[in-house]
Amino acid sequence: MFDPMQSHELLREVFDKKGTKEISADLELSTSMIYKWAQPAANDGGIENPLDRVDALIQSTGDARIAQWVCQRAGGFFIANPKNAPHPHQLIPATNQIVQEFADLLHTIALATADEKITETEAKDIRARWEELKSVTEGFVAASEAGDFGALKAPELTQRRKEAKAVDR
Repeated sequence: MFDPMQSHELLREVFDKKGTKEISADLELSTSMIYKWAQPAANDGGIENPLDRVDALIQSTGDARIAQWVCQRAGGFFIANPKNAPHPHQLIPATNQIVQEFADLLHTIALATADEKITETEAKDIRARWEELKSVTEGFVAASEAGDFGALKAPELTQRRKEAKAVDR
């Protein structure tokens, strides 16, 4: 797993690209305030820069819509990491779940476009199905990257494949 960058480190890099004077003018804040945000917090409990404040707000409320809003303002979308990666024996069900989520998305799109227009409610339904598909797929990718699917070469699966081939003949 990667070690995420600290908020003040990210802000320092961002400020180095644009310049603190220009940023302070854009935000109508003092240059010293901008510089302060790019420094480590004064104490362990200190919440000084806007990124730490947003993080604290998300932690306090438990509401990911805050992150979604920030992502939308930046021109993107928030996709939560899966809470539990599938167990190695769950590769096939995990794969099937991705296919099913994609089929559900296509079904939702087909229903919405049947009358050659998409209502606000239908657009929200499409968005919800899309977000679910992205989340399920991210879980699969994360499990794959972690190497959690190696156990699929288990003898019982090999035996099932042999039995399936025998039935096909």
